[in-house]
Amino acid sequence: QVQLVESGGELVQAGGSLRLSCAASGRTFTSYTMGWFRQAPGKEREFVAAIRWTGGSTYYADSVKGRFTISRDNAKNTVYLQMNSLKPEDTAVYYCAAQYGTRTYVLAAYDYWGQGTQVTVSS
Repeated sequence: QVQLVESGGELVQAGGSLRLSCAASGRTFTSYTMGWFRQAPGKEREFVAAIRWTGGSTYYADSVKGRFTISRDNAKNTVYLQMNSLKPEDTAVYYCAAQYGTRTYVLAAYDYWGQGTQVTVSS
């Protein structure tokens, strides 16, 4: 089993920046996918970004390209989401997720989920 714990969600003004962290604990894995999803009130959960533990290939939703950067520290079993130029529409609960495979955009393919961290962007 893998446990995921997110941190870093805050209230921030439009145009500001935040960095989210997701720490994984449990059995150490050498290869799988880590992703970030978000869910705003009244909306479905949507894909934000993902990264491969091995190789470090990254994937982004069109709505965050050029503003968000996902990265990882394999030694610390931690993935980060650097969020710049934040907009009110980025307001959501952000969830960290992990899967053993490479079905990057498929929510149901992720095997483990964190509890979520609230990001609020005010105008």
